[in-house]
Amino acid sequence: MAEIETKPPVRGTQLLVEHMGEVFGRPSLTVLEVAWRWFFGIPFLFVCYCAANNALNKMEFAGIGTIDSGNPWLAARQIANICHIYQPLAVEFLVHVLPLAAVSWILISSLGRGLVLQRMLPRITFRPPAIIFLQAAWLGLFAMTLWGWYSAMSWVAAIYIEVGGEPDLIGFSIWTIFLSLGFFTAFALMSWTVSIAPLLALLEDRSALSALGESFRLGRAFTGKLVEINLVMGIVKLALMVLAMVFSAAPLPFSDELGPEAMHVVWGASMVFYLVANDYFQVVRLRAFVEFWRVYRGQAAAA
Repeated sequence: MAEIETKPPVRGTQLLVEHMGEVFGRPSLTVLEVAWRWFFGIPFLFVCYCAANNALNKMEFAGIGTIDSGNPWLAARQIANICHIYQPLAVEFLVHVLPLAAVSWILISSLGRGLVLQRMLPRITFRPPAIIFLQAAWLGLFAMTLWGWYSAMSWVAAIYIEVGGEPDLIGFSIWTIFLSLGFFTAFALMSWTVSIAPLLALLEDRSALSALGESFRLGRAFTGKLVEINLVMGIVKLALMVLAMVFSAAPLPFSDELGPEAMHVVWGASMVFYLVANDYFQVVRLRAFVEFWRVYRGQAAAA
């Protein structure tokens, strides 16, 4: 009786160490990822900074100088009042800037992601229209998740902060942590569909709609690996945030000796560390997606 050949189980996150080593050995991939993200991010943050300064000057720093840092309960109410004062200016700014920022991000991210994939897989043919559509789908999902989080946080603030009497900071903090982690996890569970779709479009020569539809029909095994990788990358992102905060807070006991200039350098270096490390792990995730595609669909696509 002939033996039945069985394929060894594909290790999910255990392969991440190998993928991390491969990406680390090809620094050009991370450089490209950092370049396209910062090419959009630096001008966008500069515009936001200028708008914030303009709003503060227009309102003559309304209420900011009155914040009582020694009384967190009173400070919470004062911050809520300040946010109410500046909200119309913030809404006006977002209405004018967000559409242009969204279009810019879609175009720049499509080109940047295409360059990273072409560098990673030289044989693929980059098709900008499909990638642009799929990057817009990713941004739409992200915007809906962010809007859901903001709506939930507004509800919590209305209950625990924007009421008469003393604000309930403990209840507000508990709900803030719970909702933030909940929406963060929900996005990690959902976003793999729009993250794998560009790979399906390029590797299997599909249209944008076909690739997006096929991302929901990948099979339990392939889908499980994608969800697993996305969740682990979400945990890694949280760990990087905590690590960056630890780095930025470590010199605080010596702030008097170091001076404010040195502290600003430490905080800036911690932020740069987080951003570069986050971009590096984005490439690692992309590499993992490619390898899982080869295992589960590569032979069928080549046939």
